[in-house]
Order: sequence, then structure tokens, then C-alpha cells
Amino acid sequence: MPTPLLVVDVQSGFLNDFTHHIPDRVARLIQQNHHDPILFTRFINQSDSPYTRLLHWDSCNEEPETALAKLIVPYAQPEHVFTKPGLCGLPNELIDYLIQHSITAIDVVGIDTDMCVLKIAMDLFDRGIEPIVLTDCCASTAGLQAHLAGLAVLSRNIGAQRLREAGLGDGSLAAPMPETDLDRTTS
Repeated sequence: MPTPLLVVDVQSGFLNDFTHHIPDRVARLIQQNHHDPILFTRFINQSDSPYTRLLHWDSCNEEPETALAKLIVPYAQPEHVFTKPGLCGLPNELIDYLIQHSITAIDVVGIDTDMCVLKIAMDLFDRGIEPIVLTDCCASTAGLQAHLAGLAVLSRNIGAQRLREAGLGDGSLAAPMPETDLDRTTS
């Protein structure tokens, strides 16, 4: 029986040198056909959000930053994409979906391990839904240290046995170095 998958905030506005590999890994994970349904969240920073008011950060408030990463768009059915305003964790519509479909366990992947992935996994846990965080399909825009910090907090709060690898990390904890034009011409 397939396991549900929740893809957290793998969107254009969160892709950088530390997270650029995540859309490919998530697409490869989905292509294994072990997950159903495949659910997505996307963060939209609203103009009156605490990020804007208190942190003076106003990114991820419109397209293209709020768009799902191109590699995963083909897998996203509109009725399975749930918008969340900020670090709120589980949007109400997603909670309703999980309850309506009697989901008791779900694999979780995405960006940022130390923020939204962490918050959503802990919210799932608090609701009695077992989150399994696939660590090699998560990353943080703040880098490896933030990713590892998020995993440490998750280990303590949801249990280390709920942190697993999907086998897509290619033997590295850190993001692979982005391929440059020079790399393509010399190989």
C-alpha cells in the first residue's frame, strides 16, 4: 500500500546553493511510485505577515517565488496543493484533507528543514499522524548547519526513528556543488 507524501515548500523562492538539489530528489522519489497521494504546501508571504512586519522580509509574496519548482510541477494536482501563510505549519485545508482521508502516517520532504519542515512534522506528530522525515530530500536555505540543527530538533521531538533516508543523497550530507558551464564543457 502506498504511503502519502507531503512536499513542503519546494518552490522557486527557496532554491539557492544549499537547496538546488531538492527538486530533483523529490521528483526522483515521486517517480519510484511508492507514494500516494502526493500533497504539496507552498509558502506565500502575505503583506501583513510577521515576516514583513517584524523581520522586514517581503520575499516569496508573488510569482515566480511562490511557484512550485519546475521539476515537481508535473506531479502537483491543483487540489493537492495547499497554500500556507508563513510558518503556520499545517494549513487548515490540509488538516481537513488528512482527517477526511484517515491518514495516520505520512512521509515528509522539503525546504527548510529547520523551519517549515520542522513545524509541519511537529504539527503532524501533535495531531497523532506519524511523520517520517526523509532527510536526504530536505535541506535548508541557510545551509547544512541549519539543516542539521532542524534534524537534531526533530530527532528530539518526534523521535530519531522517524528520520530516515530515501537513498537519494548520493552519499553526501551537503548539497552537491552546482554544475557550472565550465564543468559541462570539460566533461
